[in-house]
Amino acid sequence: MEWVKEILTELELIVDSTEQSRERPSEYKEPEKYYSGKKKNHTFKNQIITTPKGTEIVDVIVGEKGPVSDVKILRKQQDKFDKKQKFQGDKAYEGVERTTTPKKKPRKKEMPLEIKEENKEKARKRIFVEHIIRLIKIFGLARERFRLKDNNYQKVILTICGLVRLRIGSLILV
Repeated sequence: MEWVKEILTELELIVDSTEQSRERPSEYKEPEKYYSGKKKNHTFKNQIITTPKGTEIVDVIVGEKGPVSDVKILRKQQDKFDKKQKFQGDKAYEGVERTTTPKKKPRKKEMPLEIKEENKEKARKRIFVEHIIRLIKIFGLARERFRLKDNNYQKVILTICGLVRLRIGSLILV
């Protein structure tokens, strides 16, 4: 494990989150724990961390409650990685240490051309995690509303991630 962490510190890992709709919880006070204002629905949140070219899924966080922010999930997850590990994320990860994010447009001003070019370059590097998320969402269970029991969610999504790893060739079975 230490050897893998050492190899990963040389790379700038890419991180992104996705939300998936779920059935409305039936218990009293449970629905508000899963209600995501962003999606206007009850959701599970998943976070994917990949290598720079999207050749390997490094880590997957599955089944967080919808209103939990992307930043909180990443901060909790950074403890698993080396202290020198760098990440790259979208604007949702702004403020997390050791994470590079695109710059926001200044309020009531035009964004300078240099910053626009930097943001485009960062987006070119970050697109690979979006491709991995797309490959995961090819499976209907990961794309549509999750109708199975909640305790099966993590098993299903991790199985799908394993199939995606097999498809992209990072999981080699001898």
